[in-house]
Amino acid sequence: MANVTFSSPVMAKDITVYAVAGDRGTLVAVAKEHKIPLPFDCQDGECGSCLCEIKHLGDVKNAITLTEKEKELLKQLGKITKEEIENAEVNDMPPRYRLACQYFVRNEDIVVCFEGDQTLPAKGPHITHAASRFKGGTEINTVADFLGYAVKVEEDAAVHYEELAAAMETCGNHRVATLFRQLGGFSRRHLAEAKAKAGTLDPTKSVPPDYAWPNHVTPERASIWAADSTLSRIDALKAALQGEKRGYEFYCAVAATSKTPEVVTLAKEFVKEEADHVKVLEAWVTREEWDVKHAMA
Repeated sequence: MANVTFSSPVMAKDITVYAVAGDRGTLVAVAKEHKIPLPFDCQDGECGSCLCEIKHLGDVKNAITLTEKEKELLKQLGKITKEEIENAEVNDMPPRYRLACQYFVRNEDIVVCFEGDQTLPAKGPHITHAASRFKGGTEINTVADFLGYAVKVEEDAAVHYEELAAAMETCGNHRVATLFRQLGGFSRRHLAEAKAKAGTLDPTKSVPPDYAWPNHVTPERASIWAADSTLSRIDALKAALQGEKRGYEFYCAVAATSKTPEVVTLAKEFVKEEADHVKVLEAWVTREEWDVKHAMA
């Protein structure tokens, strides 16, 4: 069982699907079933059209068997190094790039990145109408102001998750309390990253006032219903995902509206990081939904 996230410039947003190892065969089969525009001209490892980059979301990579056909084609495409070949032959460890038609789904969560049809224009990020709302009417045109906003967003998220964890613990919902503590830890790491990017700048001098945000609430704070004592783990994950998506859209909106190149570049870095956070939470939600569904079966 695995969460497989497909990502490509020809897709408006990443799509995460739940695949059963060995049940649906290769990544090409999974993509075809879910209407993912992953090219597959030959399906037998001869053309290389289904070349993709595999990113493992977990720390452990499962051993694989790389066929001579796939190895040779990856060499021809310049997508495998000598070190990767040796590691695959000696330790059965996977290289960075694979052919989707030769990659069988395994019990590991992965992100599948592919270029797609180059004749099609790349699509911009999928942004809901809430994006401009969560940026408010503020135009951020200095690096100091942007970092002040970023620190405020991440710090508020961390504090809120920690408060929710304490509330859940008090009412005896230990499973969700553990989850919120984990999410709070993630936000603390994001906060440290934002402060690290500030370097010698002091982002606390540019912290935006509460009225800069719609409803006086920063984007990544979980919805008010996240404090419900009867909250299930799946609902807690969905509340967290909603907040992460708002944070992602906030940074997208800043990147699209700022007139300062340095701010745009920095905002795009945060967009990428938030997109990764969204992918992880989407994978968690998908897995939890599958677990709940099959527990009831």
